[in-house]
Amino acid sequence: MSIKIEKPEDLNRLREQARGELEARSGPKETSITVHMGTCGIAAGARDIMAELTEQLAGAKVENVTLRQSGCLGLCDLEPMLTIRDKSGMDYLYVHLNREKIREIVADHVLEGKPVRKYILEE
Repeated sequence: MSIKIEKPEDLNRLREQARGELEARSGPKETSITVHMGTCGIAAGARDIMAELTEQLAGAKVENVTLRQSGCLGLCDLEPMLTIRDKSGMDYLYVHLNREKIREIVADHVLEGKPVRKYILEE
């Protein structure tokens, strides 16, 4: 997502967006989201997943989530994927993701605390 800078307000908006993205990657927070970005994940679209997550979290002004990236989990055929660890320590591995699924996961799981079971790898 690029921002056209035509006036000082545009630059301020860009600065605030960058601050929000940096804040999302710091901390420990109540919830952490890890996007698996090994070579296989990147080839499958993990960069789009990270970009959509960043946009959705910033747009919803979510402050209790740390956003991270990691390498491959060895489940290459399930990429792109991410793991959400909630405040209770429970992990949820979401697989075969796209931007639409990310919007649903953020709305339901991150904001409402209701895991989206249809995208979770069940043991």
